[in-house]
Amino acid sequence: MAEKNPVVLMTTSMGNIRIELDAEKAPITTKNFLDYVSAGHYDGLIFHRVIPGFMIQGGGMDAQMNEKKNQAPIKNEAANGLKNTNGSVAMARTNVVDSATSQFFINVKDNDFLNHKSAAPAEYGYAVFGQVIEGMNVVNSIEKVKTGRKGDHDNVPGDAVVINSVKLEA
Repeated sequence: MAEKNPVVLMTTSMGNIRIELDAEKAPITTKNFLDYVSAGHYDGLIFHRVIPGFMIQGGGMDAQMNEKKNQAPIKNEAANGLKNTNGSVAMARTNVVDSATSQFFINVKDNDFLNHKSAAPAEYGYAVFGQVIEGMNVVNSIEKVKTGRKGDHDNVPGDAVVINSVKLEA
């Protein structure tokens, strides 16, 4: 019998989002995310990059756009067969394939161009490790907030969308 996938409850200033993690297809990414969850890393951070028709990103910045200290980057599991579809949760990273740390994003549409295509760095893709199972209405509300430029960052919500907490459900 397969083990049940872990589910986290993300409590935000705009409502709750429940995410089922895929520990089988994305074991490294799931463990990494849960390590940040158990450390309370996400509590008080914000969704700092919101692009309508694309995705909402969080897990790295506070309301003053200060980046929170991260653990070491993890191996990119984009070749796991999971796709960047509406409601999927994936790891954010730099142009370096294996650079993901704590930041994640929730796709608000099917973003096929983010999927793994080859081992070439430009086509490696973004590792999906979860799926929103409740609260897509909250994700869609966050997607619609007014954004602007804050410091060096574009697409930042004018009124901070705070991640109050992320907790592993039993």
